[in-house]
Amino acid sequence: MIQKLSLVVLIVSCMALSACGMRSIPLAENQVEASWADVQNQYKRRADLVPNLVAVVKGYATHERETLEAVVNARAKATQTQVNFSELNEQKMKQFSQAQGELSSSLSRLLVSVEKYPDLKANENFKDLQAQLEGTENRITVARNRYIESIKEFNNEITVPPTSWYNSLFLHKNKMPQFAVENLQKVENAPEVKF
Repeated sequence: MIQKLSLVVLIVSCMALSACGMRSIPLAENQVEASWADVQNQYKRRADLVPNLVAVVKGYATHERETLEAVVNARAKATQTQVNFSELNEQKMKQFSQAQGELSSSLSRLLVSVEKYPDLKANENFKDLQAQLEGTENRITVARNRYIESIKEFNNEITVPPTSWYNSLFLHKNKMPQFAVENLQKVENAPEVKF
């Protein structure tokens, strides 16, 4: 009888430990770290493309110096704002998002100003850079979505029982910050198109 009771206790203990978060919480945290590295990689790719885009546009659009300087300055600020995974908190995330948002806004203004230069729009170098930039923006979106999903999984692991019990007893991990939309008012209103 004692052997059967010991066996039942052993089986129940194994089942409880397998669902406790001992493995799943660190795995989820590793996935968040990898996803964040991918986000940073895609933003770096964009920052590396910007000088080439600016150089091509400069050749055609000498009158658009203010717009070009805004892009160069925004790129410099975006590349200076680095957040290591170990320093990831809401404030750092907000600073990073703001710097990247400024670069996105500057690039949008640059591409709008390009409409004034039909020769530039037809230039193969510009078309290639514009396609590269568009592809990079899509990659950034995918990387951010993966990061958002991995943060959701991690936060679920540390806040939803039974894994949250293990976390509260042994690991003491806190929820990680998500990306927040900067300048929500600008995003809420659809852009106005005029012909």
